[in-house]
Amino acid sequence: MTRRSAADHRRKPEHSRAIRLTVRSRAAVTPHMSRVTLGGNGLHAWEHMGFDQWFRLFLAPAGASLQHVPDSLTKASYARFMLAPASRRPLIRNYTVRAFRPSGPDGPELDVDLVAHGCADEGTAGPASIWARECAVGDEVAIINEGTMFAAPEGATVRLAADESGLPAAAGILRDLPRGTAGLAVIEVPTEEDRQPLDAPERVVVHWVVRQTPASRPGAAALARLRSLPPPTAPSYAWVAGESDLATGARRHWVSQGIDKGDISFCGYWKAGAAH
Repeated sequence: MTRRSAADHRRKPEHSRAIRLTVRSRAAVTPHMSRVTLGGNGLHAWEHMGFDQWFRLFLAPAGASLQHVPDSLTKASYARFMLAPASRRPLIRNYTVRAFRPSGPDGPELDVDLVAHGCADEGTAGPASIWARECAVGDEVAIINEGTMFAAPEGATVRLAADESGLPAAAGILRDLPRGTAGLAVIEVPTEEDRQPLDAPERVVVHWVVRQTPASRPGAAALARLRSLPPPTAPSYAWVAGESDLATGARRHWVSQGIDKGDISFCGYWKAGAAH
Protein backbone atom coordinates (compact mmCIF):
# COMPACT_ATOMS: atom_id res chain seq x y z
CA MET A 1 0.00 0.00 0.00
CA THR A 2 0.99 3.62 -0.37
CA ARG A 3 2.85 5.04 2.63
CA ARG A 4 0.71 7.52 4.55
CA SER A 5 1.35 9.70 7.56
CA ALA A 6 -0.71 9.41 10.75
CA ALA A 7 -2.48 12.64 9.85
CA ASP A 8 -3.80 11.00 6.68
CA HIS A 9 -5.97 8.70 8.78
CA ARG A 10 -7.96 11.52 10.27
CA ARG A 11 -11.11 12.76 8.54
CA LYS A 12 -12.49 15.97 10.00
CA PRO A 13 -16.09 17.21 9.76
CA GLU A 14 -16.74 20.19 7.52
CA HIS A 15 -18.07 22.16 10.47
CA SER A 16 -17.13 21.55 14.10
CA ARG A 17 -18.69 23.80 16.71
CA ALA A 18 -19.83 23.17 20.27
CA ILE A 19 -23.32 21.72 20.60
CA ARG A 20 -25.24 21.94 23.88
CA LEU A 21 -27.20 18.79 24.71
CA THR A 22 -29.00 17.18 27.62
CA VAL A 23 -29.07 13.65 28.97
CA ARG A 24 -32.14 11.79 27.70
CA SER A 25 -31.49 8.45 29.38
CA ARG A 26 -28.88 6.28 31.07
CA ALA A 27 -28.85 2.49 31.11
CA ALA A 28 -26.49 -0.41 31.78
CA VAL A 29 -25.47 -2.23 28.60
CA THR A 30 -23.26 -4.84 30.28
CA PRO A 31 -21.78 -5.13 33.78
CA HIS A 32 -18.92 -2.76 32.85
CA MET A 33 -20.58 -0.51 30.27
CA SER A 34 -23.18 2.25 30.59
CA ARG A 35 -25.00 3.91 27.70
CA VAL A 36 -25.93 7.56 27.95
CA THR A 37 -28.30 8.97 25.34
CA LEU A 38 -27.92 12.67 24.57
CA GLY A 39 -30.40 14.82 22.70
CA GLY A 40 -31.13 18.37 21.67
CA ASN A 41 -31.88 20.61 18.71
CA GLY A 42 -28.16 21.15 18.16
CA LEU A 43 -27.94 17.63 16.73
CA HIS A 44 -29.89 18.75 13.66
CA ALA A 45 -26.55 20.18 12.51
CA TRP A 46 -24.55 17.08 13.49
CA GLU A 47 -22.40 15.72 10.64
CA HIS A 48 -22.57 11.97 11.11
CA MET A 49 -19.52 10.18 9.71
CA GLY A 50 -19.85 6.68 11.19
CA PHE A 51 -17.03 4.22 11.85
CA ASP A 52 -14.97 5.35 14.89
CA GLN A 53 -16.35 8.89 14.92
CA TRP A 54 -15.40 10.66 18.13
CA PHE A 55 -16.12 13.88 19.91
CA ARG A 56 -14.99 16.05 22.80
CA LEU A 57 -17.36 15.77 25.74
CA PHE A 58 -17.53 18.72 28.15
CA LEU A 59 -18.92 18.09 31.64
CA ALA A 60 -19.71 20.91 34.06
CA PRO A 61 -17.77 20.78 37.34
CA ALA A 62 -19.78 20.45 40.56
CA GLY A 63 -21.64 23.66 41.30
CA ALA A 64 -20.58 25.30 38.02
CA SER A 65 -21.89 25.61 34.47
CA LEU A 66 -20.69 25.12 30.90
CA GLN A 67 -20.10 28.83 30.30
CA HIS A 68 -16.39 28.34 29.59
CA VAL A 69 -16.92 25.79 26.78
CA PRO A 70 -15.32 27.25 23.61
CA ASP A 71 -17.42 27.64 20.46
CA SER A 72 -14.81 25.61 18.61
CA LEU A 73 -11.56 23.96 19.63
CA THR A 74 -8.41 25.57 18.24
CA LYS A 75 -5.01 26.15 19.81
CA ALA A 76 -6.03 29.70 20.69
CA SER A 77 -9.46 28.80 22.09
CA TYR A 78 -7.99 25.92 24.09
CA ALA A 79 -5.39 28.25 25.60
CA ARG A 80 -8.16 30.65 26.64
CA PHE A 81 -10.18 27.73 28.00
CA MET A 82 -7.27 26.65 30.21
CA LEU A 83 -7.09 30.14 31.70
CA ALA A 84 -10.51 29.69 33.32
CA PRO A 85 -10.40 28.90 37.06
CA ALA A 86 -9.99 25.15 37.58
CA SER A 87 -13.07 25.04 39.82
CA ARG A 88 -15.23 26.43 36.99
CA ARG A 89 -13.52 24.91 33.98
CA PRO A 90 -15.50 22.03 32.42
CA LEU A 91 -13.92 18.59 32.28
CA ILE A 92 -12.98 17.42 28.76
CA ARG A 93 -12.97 13.78 27.72
CA ASN A 94 -12.93 12.05 24.32
CA TYR A 95 -15.65 9.54 23.45
CA THR A 96 -16.96 7.60 20.48
CA VAL A 97 -20.39 7.90 18.91
CA ARG A 98 -21.99 4.49 19.52
CA ALA A 99 -25.10 5.37 17.52
CA PHE A 100 -26.76 8.41 15.99
CA ARG A 101 -30.49 8.65 15.28
CA PRO A 102 -31.49 11.77 13.32
CA SER A 103 -35.16 11.09 14.09
CA GLY A 104 -35.56 9.83 17.64
CA PRO A 105 -38.88 9.88 19.52
CA ASP A 106 -38.10 13.38 20.84
CA GLY A 107 -35.80 14.59 18.09
CA PRO A 108 -32.25 13.59 17.14
CA GLU A 109 -30.31 11.45 19.61
CA LEU A 110 -26.72 10.35 20.09
CA ASP A 111 -25.63 7.34 22.16
CA VAL A 112 -22.31 7.20 23.95
CA ASP A 113 -21.07 4.08 25.75
CA LEU A 114 -18.83 4.65 28.77
CA VAL A 115 -16.75 2.07 30.61
CA ALA A 116 -16.96 1.85 34.40
CA HIS A 117 -13.28 2.22 35.32
CA GLY A 118 -12.27 1.94 38.96
CA CYS A 119 -14.26 2.37 42.16
CA ALA A 120 -15.52 5.74 43.43
CA ASP A 121 -15.38 4.61 47.09
CA GLU A 122 -11.72 3.63 46.72
CA GLY A 123 -10.79 6.80 44.85
CA THR A 124 -9.78 4.89 41.70
CA ALA A 125 -12.66 6.09 39.52
CA GLY A 126 -12.16 9.25 37.50
CA PRO A 127 -14.77 12.01 37.13
CA ALA A 128 -15.99 10.75 33.74
CA SER A 129 -16.61 7.25 35.12
CA ILE A 130 -18.48 8.73 38.07
CA TRP A 131 -20.57 10.90 35.72
CA ALA A 132 -21.45 7.84 33.64
CA ARG A 133 -22.84 6.14 36.76
CA GLU A 134 -24.61 9.16 38.25
CA CYS A 135 -25.79 11.48 35.45
CA ALA A 136 -29.52 12.20 35.41
CA VAL A 137 -32.08 13.03 32.74
CA GLY A 138 -31.85 16.74 31.97
CA ASP A 139 -28.18 17.15 32.91
CA GLU A 140 -26.43 19.45 30.43
CA VAL A 141 -23.28 18.64 28.45
CA ALA A 142 -21.53 20.03 25.39
CA ILE A 143 -19.84 18.16 22.56
CA ILE A 144 -17.57 19.04 19.65
CA ASN A 145 -17.41 16.74 16.61
CA GLU A 146 -13.86 15.55 15.84
CA GLY A 147 -14.44 13.17 12.92
CA THR A 148 -12.89 9.73 12.37
CA MET A 149 -9.50 8.03 12.49
CA PHE A 150 -10.29 4.76 10.68
CA ALA A 151 -9.43 5.06 6.99
CA ALA A 152 -8.95 1.65 5.39
CA PRO A 153 -8.24 1.84 1.64
CA GLU A 154 -10.85 0.23 -0.59
CA GLY A 155 -10.41 -3.52 -0.80
CA ALA A 156 -7.94 -3.80 2.09
CA THR A 157 -8.06 -6.65 4.56
CA VAL A 158 -8.64 -5.22 8.04
CA ARG A 159 -7.22 -6.09 11.44
CA LEU A 160 -8.84 -4.56 14.51
CA ALA A 161 -7.99 -4.78 18.20
CA ALA A 162 -9.65 -3.22 21.23
CA ASP A 163 -10.35 -3.62 24.91
CA GLU A 164 -13.67 -2.58 26.44
CA SER A 165 -12.83 1.12 26.11
CA GLY A 166 -12.26 0.68 22.38
CA LEU A 167 -15.27 -1.60 21.92
CA PRO A 168 -17.73 1.19 20.94
CA ALA A 169 -15.36 2.38 18.21
CA ALA A 170 -14.64 -1.16 17.00
CA ALA A 171 -18.38 -1.87 16.91
CA GLY A 172 -18.95 1.25 14.79
CA ILE A 173 -16.20 0.26 12.37
CA LEU A 174 -17.55 -3.28 11.98
CA ARG A 175 -21.07 -1.91 11.44
CA ASP A 176 -19.98 0.50 8.69
CA LEU A 177 -17.43 -1.62 6.82
CA PRO A 178 -18.42 -2.64 3.28
CA ARG A 179 -20.14 -6.01 3.57
CA GLY A 180 -17.53 -7.72 1.40
CA THR A 181 -14.62 -6.75 3.68
CA ALA A 182 -12.41 -9.55 4.98
CA GLY A 183 -10.28 -9.57 8.10
CA LEU A 184 -10.39 -10.11 11.84
CA ALA A 185 -11.08 -8.31 15.10
CA VAL A 186 -9.76 -9.14 18.57
CA ILE A 187 -11.83 -7.63 21.38
CA GLU A 188 -10.98 -8.06 25.05
CA VAL A 189 -13.63 -7.65 27.76
CA PRO A 190 -13.53 -8.07 31.56
CA THR A 191 -16.13 -10.88 31.74
CA GLU A 192 -18.20 -13.13 29.50
CA GLU A 193 -21.22 -10.95 30.31
CA ASP A 194 -19.48 -7.94 28.73
CA ARG A 195 -19.71 -9.33 25.21
CA GLN A 196 -22.05 -7.40 22.93
CA PRO A 197 -23.85 -8.25 19.67
CA LEU A 198 -21.84 -6.91 16.73
CA ASP A 199 -22.87 -6.23 13.14
CA ALA A 200 -19.72 -7.41 11.38
CA PRO A 201 -19.22 -8.36 7.72
CA GLU A 202 -19.46 -12.10 7.18
CA ARG A 203 -15.78 -12.40 6.24
CA VAL A 204 -14.50 -10.54 9.30
CA VAL A 205 -13.85 -13.05 12.10
CA VAL A 206 -14.40 -11.63 15.59
CA HIS A 207 -12.28 -13.11 18.40
CA TRP A 208 -13.68 -12.35 21.85
CA VAL A 209 -11.08 -12.58 24.62
CA VAL A 210 -12.14 -12.58 28.27
CA ARG A 211 -9.67 -11.25 30.82
CA GLN A 212 -8.43 -14.08 33.02
CA THR A 213 -8.91 -12.39 36.40
CA PRO A 214 -9.94 -8.93 37.64
CA ALA A 215 -6.28 -8.37 38.51
CA SER A 216 -5.03 -9.19 35.00
CA ARG A 217 -3.55 -6.25 33.12
CA PRO A 218 -6.11 -4.88 30.63
CA GLY A 219 -5.11 -5.50 27.04
CA ALA A 220 -2.59 -8.26 27.77
CA ALA A 221 -4.96 -11.07 26.72
CA ALA A 222 -5.91 -9.30 23.49
CA LEU A 223 -2.26 -8.75 22.64
CA ALA A 224 -1.47 -12.41 23.30
CA ARG A 225 -4.32 -13.47 21.00
CA LEU A 226 -3.09 -11.11 18.26
CA ARG A 227 0.37 -12.64 18.46
CA SER A 228 -1.07 -16.14 18.16
CA LEU A 229 -2.81 -15.41 14.86
CA PRO A 230 -1.13 -15.98 11.48
CA PRO A 231 0.23 -12.92 9.66
CA PRO A 232 -1.85 -11.31 6.92
CA THR A 233 -1.40 -12.67 3.40
CA ALA A 234 -2.93 -9.67 1.63
CA PRO A 235 -2.46 -5.88 1.82
CA SER A 236 -3.87 -4.93 5.21
CA TYR A 237 -4.99 -1.94 7.21
CA ALA A 238 -4.85 -2.20 11.00
CA TRP A 239 -6.58 -0.25 13.76
CA VAL A 240 -6.27 -0.52 17.54
CA ALA A 241 -7.72 1.46 20.44
CA GLY A 242 -7.71 0.82 24.16
CA GLU A 243 -5.26 0.66 27.04
CA SER A 244 -1.97 2.34 26.19
CA ASP A 245 0.19 -0.80 26.23
CA LEU A 246 -2.28 -2.65 24.01
CA ALA A 247 -2.18 0.15 21.43
CA THR A 248 1.60 0.39 21.25
CA GLY A 249 2.09 -3.38 21.50
CA ALA A 250 -0.36 -4.13 18.70
CA ARG A 251 1.27 -1.54 16.47
CA ARG A 252 4.74 -3.04 17.02
CA HIS A 253 3.37 -6.52 16.33
CA TRP A 254 1.68 -5.51 13.09
CA VAL A 255 4.80 -3.71 11.88
CA SER A 256 6.79 -6.90 12.57
CA GLN A 257 4.27 -8.78 10.42
CA GLY A 258 4.91 -6.47 7.49
CA ILE A 259 2.06 -3.96 7.75
CA ASP A 260 3.30 -0.50 6.83
CA LYS A 261 3.32 2.00 9.69
CA GLY A 262 1.28 4.35 7.51
CA ASP A 263 -1.48 1.75 7.34
CA ILE A 264 -1.89 1.44 11.10
CA SER A 265 -4.15 3.67 13.18
CA PHE A 266 -3.47 3.33 16.91
CA CYS A 267 -4.69 5.23 19.94
CA GLY A 268 -4.17 4.69 23.66
CA TYR A 269 -7.44 5.72 25.28
CA TRP A 270 -6.28 5.23 28.86
CA LYS A 271 -3.48 3.97 31.09
CA ALA A 272 -4.02 1.12 33.55
CA GLY A 273 -3.71 2.39 37.11
CA ALA A 274 -4.58 6.00 36.27
CA ALA A 275 -8.01 7.39 37.16
CA HIS A 276 -10.11 8.40 34.18
